Amino acid sequence: MSFISKGKGKEPSMTPAASMTPGASATPGPAAAISDALTAEERVYQETIQQLQKTYAKKIKPLEQAYCFEGFHSAPLTAQDIGSKPMVLLLGQYSTGKTTFVEYLLGESYPGAHVGIEPTTDRFVAIMNGPEPKVIPGHAAAVSGDLPFSGLTKFGTKFLSRFQVAQLNNPLLSNLTLIDTPGILSGSKQIQRGYDFISVINWFADRSDLILLLFDSHKLDISDEFKGAIQSLRGHEDKVRMVLNKCNQVNQQQLMRVYGAMMWSLGKVIPTPEVNRVYLGSFWPRYKTPVGTVYDDNAELIASEQRDLLRDLRSIPKNAALRRVNEIVKRARQARVHAHIIGHLRSELPSMFGKDKKAKAMVEDLPAEFRKIQTRYNLPPGDFPNPEAFKSDLEAFKIVDFNKLSLKLIGNADDALSVDFPKLMQRFPTDSRKSADIGLEGGGGGGGGGAFEGGSSSSGRSSEKPAHHGPLETPIVPYPPPYSAMSAAASSSSARNPFGEDTEHNPGILRYRALFDDVSDPHRKVLAAEGAREILSQSGLANERLRDVWNIADWDMRGELDQVQFEVAMRLCERLKNKEALDMARRHVFAELGLLNRFNSQ
Repeated sequence: MSFISKGKGKEPSMTPAASMTPGASATPGPAAAISDALTAEERVYQETIQQLQKTYAKKIKPLEQAYCFEGFHSAPLTAQDIGSKPMVLLLGQYSTGKTTFVEYLLGESYPGAHVGIEPTTDRFVAIMNGPEPKVIPGHAAAVSGDLPFSGLTKFGTKFLSRFQVAQLNNPLLSNLTLIDTPGILSGSKQIQRGYDFISVINWFADRSDLILLLFDSHKLDISDEFKGAIQSLRGHEDKVRMVLNKCNQVNQQQLMRVYGAMMWSLGKVIPTPEVNRVYLGSFWPRYKTPVGTVYDDNAELIASEQRDLLRDLRSIPKNAALRRVNEIVKRARQARVHAHIIGHLRSELPSMFGKDKKAKAMVEDLPAEFRKIQTRYNLPPGDFPNPEAFKSDLEAFKIVDFNKLSLKLIGNADDALSVDFPKLMQRFPTDSRKSADIGLEGGGGGGGGGAFEGGSSSSGRSSEKPAHHGPLETPIVPYPPPYSAMSAAASSSSARNPFGEDTEHNPGILRYRALFDDVSDPHRKVLAAEGAREILSQSGLANERLRDVWNIADWDMRGELDQVQFEVAMRLCERLKNKEALDMARRHVFAELGLLNRFNSQ
C-alpha cells in the first residue's frame, strides 16, 4: 500500500495523499512497470481521501457547527487537515534529543535547527518537504492555503510568533511531516509561555499519526508541565510511543536501573494497567561525532530496539489513509454524543421561567444527566467526555443559547457511521505489498534498497526526475542522504546481501565501507588526516588534485573524515583518475550518495 503521485507540480489541496512519495518518471522502464502495477491501488487511496473529505464536510461538520463542538473539543477540520501528509509529533523535556532525533532521521540538519545542552528549541517547528531550504514564519504559514496549519490562528499572535515551518528537499519529508517542539522545563514552577502550551499539544496530537515521547537516560524526572502534556494525550494512546534516548551513555547495569525508574515514574503519570512500549536507543546523526562516554555492552540491544522504532515509522505512510478514516470515525462518534448532550440540556429547560435555576442544577449534577442521555438514546458510556472537563468548558456558554436536538443532523451522522465509513473501509485492499513500504529491510531492490521503495525501480533508484545542473551524459538521480537513519548506508551488516550489494544499480550503497571500518577509529568512527593521506595517496593523483579532493570531502573542516566523507573522497579519486573534470566529478558523486543539498550549499 502506498501513496504515489504521477508527476511533479504543486500539491493539490483536496488530494494531498497523492504526493506522499516522490513523483514517478514519465520515462518507460522498470520503474514505470512498477508504477503501472500500483496505479489501481493509488487510485483507491486518492478516491478514499476525497470521499472522506466530502462525507465529513456534508454529514459531520454541520453537526459540529450546530452544537459548538469547537468550544469543547477542537475546531472543524479542513480539507488540508484530512488530506495532509502523515505527521509525527516529538515531545520531551529539554535536551532529551528531539532535534537531534530529527537530524538522525533526515541525515542532515533542517533550516533554523539548533542543538545544545541548554533549552535551545524555543518554538514549534513543522519540518516539511520543499524545493529548497527555507523558513516560513508562523503568521504566514497559518494563512497559507497550501499548508494544514490554518487552525493554529486561534492560539493568537504570541503562539504564531513561536511557530515556524522549515522546508527542506529531503526524500523522507515526501512521506512525513515532523513536528519539533520546545523543550519542556524541569521543576514544579514553570515559566509562563504566553500561550496555552497544553492546548497546542492537543491540537497537534489530534492531527498526528504518531507521537514520540522522548526521555533522557540521565534525566528521568517528569515536571508538572510534562505531566500535563502526557495526561492531555488521553484518547491518543494508540499513537503514543515512549523513547528512552542516550542509552549508550550508561552501562548495562545502569540501563537496567534507569529503565525501572522510568517505568515507575510513568506509572504515576499514566494510570493504566497496561505496560507502555518503551524503545531504547541512542539516536545520534552519523555525520556527528558522539559526545561523552560511549558503552558498547548494550550495542546489540540498542540496535535491535532502534530497528523496531524505525520499522514503526516506516509503516506510517502506508497506513495513512486507514488512520485518517479511523480518526474521522472517532471524531464523528464524539460529535454525535456531544450533540445529544447539548440537545438534552437545552430541551430540559422550562419554556417560561426558572431557566437559569434549572441550568445551574443540571450543570452541578452532570454525571446524572449523562446517565439519562445514555439510557434515553442507547449511547455507550465510553463515548462520553469527562464530566469535570465538560463542566469547565460549559461555563463559557449559556445553555439557553444552544440549539435543540436536530434529528436530521443526527440522522446524517448515523448514516455516515453506519453506511459511508464502512463502505470506505471495504475499498482498501486486503493484502499488503511489501515493496510499497518505505525502507523495510529486504523490500524492493537488491542491496537493501533506499529509504523509499514505493514508486521506485527494482534497483532502488528514485523515479523522480532531478534538477539538471549542467551538460551531463546521464541525468543525476537523487538518492536518500546516506546519513539518514533510513538510507541504504544505515542498514546493518546482517541486513545486507551476503553475495554483495548491487552498487551498479544502487550507487547509494557505500562501496568503501569495509575499508573504512578497517582503518578508522572504532570508537569515534572517523579517519584521521594522516590515515586518509596514506590511503588517498595510493590513487597516484598529484598532490594538487588530492588537496582539492580533501577540501571537498572535509566540508566541515574537522581535519578528519567520517564514513560518508571518506566515500566521497574515494569516489572523487576514481573519477579524477578517469580524467573527469573535478566539478563534474563532484556533482556526480554528491548526486549518487544523496548529498545534493550538501552540493548546492557548497
